[in-house]
Amino acid sequence: MLFAFDQFMPFKPLPYAQAFPFFEWGLNWCISGYSHRFLIVHAAVVERNGKALILPGAPGSGKSTLCAALINYGWRLLSDELTLVDRASAYVVPVPRPVSLKNESIAVIADTFPNNQFSPIVHDTLKGSVCLMKPPADSVTKSDQTALPCLVVFPKYRSETPLSLTPVPRAEAFMRLADLSFNYSVLGANGFEAMAGLVNNCEAYDFIYDGDFVQASALFGQLLDDVT
Repeated sequence: MLFAFDQFMPFKPLPYAQAFPFFEWGLNWCISGYSHRFLIVHAAVVERNGKALILPGAPGSGKSTLCAALINYGWRLLSDELTLVDRASAYVVPVPRPVSLKNESIAVIADTFPNNQFSPIVHDTLKGSVCLMKPPADSVTKSDQTALPCLVVFPKYRSETPLSLTPVPRAEAFMRLADLSFNYSVLGANGFEAMAGLVNNCEAYDFIYDGDFVQASALFGQLLDDVT
């Protein structure tokens, strides 16, 4: 099986059984490589009451797991993988697609929210075992509705560890988000201005959690409610 974009094939062929995750990876490659009207950050992002909560993180941080849980508690899915900040408006533009779950997070979400629809689990990919969760219909219907970025939370899953929320200084948040951006350096001065605007508009926190999604949802909701 091949993935081609404008007659260019950026990836090696993969078995047909890996079609779903392969297509998702290809879409991510297309967006992150060509959508430079946006500042693109490797982050999940959800919305409530017009305000966006950005969840940046490297693979294994638990961002997609947390994102999948939050949309089951009424948050609107904007993206589980790519936060697109429109450089003209400074708002987050939605790209709601199936949520990609990997390895241990598959069972965590499937057991906690069994009424969701999941694709078959694909094993032995470059990222381990992968499964896709169907996005809420409401999130797809509202894919033309942008959201104001107000909160950046760097999640880290740690089992049997008390929930912890620690403020992150804006200068540190800037550098960490820049490291997680796909096109910050490509945009040059425009990337610096867009990132500075994003960080200036948002409070930032480190968040450690052990899978208490109810408490996490309530905490984030309160933080956004406090944003004026």
